[in-house]
Amino acid sequence: MSQSVRTRFAPSPTGYLHVGGARTALFNWLFAKHHRGTFVLRVEDTDAARNTEEARTAIFEGLKWMGLDWEGPGNEGTVGPYYQSQRSSIYEEWFEKLVTLDRVYEDDGAWRFRFERKPVEMHDLVCGDVVIDYTDKSNTPDMVVRRSDGSFVFHFVNVVDDLTMGITHVIRGEDHLMNTPKHLQLIEAFGASPPAYAHIPLILNGDGSKMSKRDEGAALGDYPKQGFLPSAVVNFLALLGWSPKDEGEIFSAIDLVNKFSLESVNRAPARFDPEKCRWVNQQHLMKLTPDELLAADNSEATKEMLLSIQEKISLLTEIPDAVAFYLDPDFTIDATALDKVKKNESAASLLKNLTERFSELTDWTLAKEAIGETAKANGAKPGQLMFPLRIALSGKSGGPDLGAILEILKKDECIRRLNRFSTLLS
Repeated sequence: MSQSVRTRFAPSPTGYLHVGGARTALFNWLFAKHHRGTFVLRVEDTDAARNTEEARTAIFEGLKWMGLDWEGPGNEGTVGPYYQSQRSSIYEEWFEKLVTLDRVYEDDGAWRFRFERKPVEMHDLVCGDVVIDYTDKSNTPDMVVRRSDGSFVFHFVNVVDDLTMGITHVIRGEDHLMNTPKHLQLIEAFGASPPAYAHIPLILNGDGSKMSKRDEGAALGDYPKQGFLPSAVVNFLALLGWSPKDEGEIFSAIDLVNKFSLESVNRAPARFDPEKCRWVNQQHLMKLTPDELLAADNSEATKEMLLSIQEKISLLTEIPDAVAFYLDPDFTIDATALDKVKKNESAASLLKNLTERFSELTDWTLAKEAIGETAKANGAKPGQLMFPLRIALSGKSGGPDLGAILEILKKDECIRRLNRFSTLLS
């Protein structure tokens, strides 16, 4: 592309950042980065009655958490202000252009834009060719661009902002598709060239219903609290309506930037799948280096403890429970697992013999090998001893590899836990 790509995300600070908005921001950011362009953030804050500082902060923090950088608030370029509430003089200037061109007229105190009565043709980079017929005024009445109180409507300020900020590509939700012919008529009246438009599919719930603010996964701000990694959420959101040409599904942000194209955006609505999101997060957790995992965790776990449970968790919030048995010498033993061990008549004697064997070891790296040797010496299979040993050391029937548990707890603590457990079997 000969012209430097400039995309934008223009949220209204009237509530939390919805995943639909976050996905729109992400697609704009990915497209801009792929073409070495600029992603612009501007804030549509003209609705003073509904705008809140809390919502504005949530938008900024959400985008930062996702790793998106922008031109706009906090990183101003040369086309600001980036808050619509601060752009009144710009809107007045462009409105006067329409007055001069005789393209607006007063109606009950408001001002309407005079449409040209003709078919409006547009090529959408996702939806294809669309034609809206404006010849019938009864179906397409002239559009109010300025209210009777003097404020300007969305369609007018949206177009003026895109033109004055040099936006080359407008990537937004499919629900805005029918607004585009109105915007194209305004742009034509100004004698300007329109940006390219791409309307991306909506996000639906798994049952096909439209995703509301109350549905699971709707609020971006909930993801950090629930233990999701930003890289995983970015990866998951990218897959909502976009498919890479290869068969892969797990991508870093750099991978996504390199692979992203509007040609690969699907026409059909995307289905939100919470379990798929958890799976993507699990895959990203498994890719973390030991230091990255330690930095992401807020528990008291050591690096070794975290590595032992890394493949067993889907969310960061699962870590405290997963490592609790390491940190608590008086950990709770699962009642169902204890009952299962008690039903194994040989468990008590096998554990007793293993405790004696552990006590004899001078090289603790041979501890796991000693399990098989003890089982064989007592005419049992290793599995018959491994399960009760796991319960004795961790209190749970599942969890980290036994070898890792033995290595982390060390000899004395393993023997102490075995002796503690033996009292429950007698």
